[in-house]
Amino acid sequence: MTTETIDTTSIVAEHAKHEGDTGSPEVQIALLTARINHLNEHMRRHPHDNHTNRGLLKMVGQRKRLQAYLRKNDIERLRSINAKLGLRK
Repeated sequence: MTTETIDTTSIVAEHAKHEGDTGSPEVQIALLTARINHLNEHMRRHPHDNHTNRGLLKMVGQRKRLQAYLRKNDIERLRSINAKLGLRK
């Protein structure tokens, strides 16, 4: 078991719109992307880990719903966060 952790404070500080902002869609998408990337590496080493795979798919779905929310409400915010994180959609 690895002890690697994701530095959430730096991710929040980088993507927050104002001080103490942890709930904006940009911050949530950035945190989910970091967790998804971390779990992708785990799945490459352990391809038969079905429990992790299910959690990974749930996170991808949550990020997709947040992106759909931004697409509906403010497309420029979606484009900027996707460009920052290197996401396709």
